Amino acid sequence: MCRLLGYLGEPVSLDTFLITPRHSLVAQSYQPKEMTAGLINADGFGMGWYKPATDQLPYRYRNSLPIWNDPNFEELCRYISSGSFLAYIRSATLGQSLQLSNCQPFGDGQLLGIHNGFIERFRQTLYRPMRECLGDERYQSIEGTTDSEHILALIYETLAQNPEQTLVGALTQTLNQIKTWAKSYEVRVSLNIVLSDGQSMTVSRFAYPDPPPSLYWLNVTHPVKGVVVASEPLDADEQMRSQFGDCWQSIPANSLLTINPKGEVTTHAL
Repeated sequence: MCRLLGYLGEPVSLDTFLITPRHSLVAQSYQPKEMTAGLINADGFGMGWYKPATDQLPYRYRNSLPIWNDPNFEELCRYISSGSFLAYIRSATLGQSLQLSNCQPFGDGQLLGIHNGFIERFRQTLYRPMRECLGDERYQSIEGTTDSEHILALIYETLAQNPEQTLVGALTQTLNQIKTWAKSYEVRVSLNIVLSDGQSMTVSRFAYPDPPPSLYWLNVTHPVKGVVVASEPLDADEQMRSQFGDCWQSIPANSLLTINPKGEVTTHAL
């Protein structure tokens, strides 16, 4: 069960949240606390970020090595500053290849997305109906074999077919469709997803029929102002207090959380 992180707010050096905290994403790669499947996250990692004050497309850096074995990761995190970024460490589903094309984030134009969870028996169940919903361009753009890449491709396809639709609308529609398929094929699905367009962020904590994996959010007040979403708190005492600001809060099960460009957080039941 992978671990993920998203940040939206004032520009900050990536190492502030990815490396420095005592339970950073690096620490979660070898000593996670709330994983419901697997023991470590050693099957690759990735991060995607937006350059401040520009309209350029987002950037990605991915590697199939464990995050602690990449000699470039720490220096990149100290060099890169961004007001919107996603990061992810992978614990591969049994049978999935350890290859770069299976490492997140997965992007589409201005959008970046990461997924923590699974579709049970994906290749034998939802693989074909999901691919049949994709147009030629998105169908051919899939390079890897993971359910995560197909889930995000379906979200991006929904947005492409309905240009006026919001990230919230596209994510809700996709989650409902996958749940319908899951019921039909009698399989379990787990869909913690973070989507960003560089200006806002939309997050789901969702599963069927079991409870979803852990997912938290934090209102950051120092050293910058912003909002962090993470599979596990990066730094919390017994009262869930953080050195970065307020207390960590668990996102309600089967709900969406949105962060608008002003940093305002809203939750929506699914």
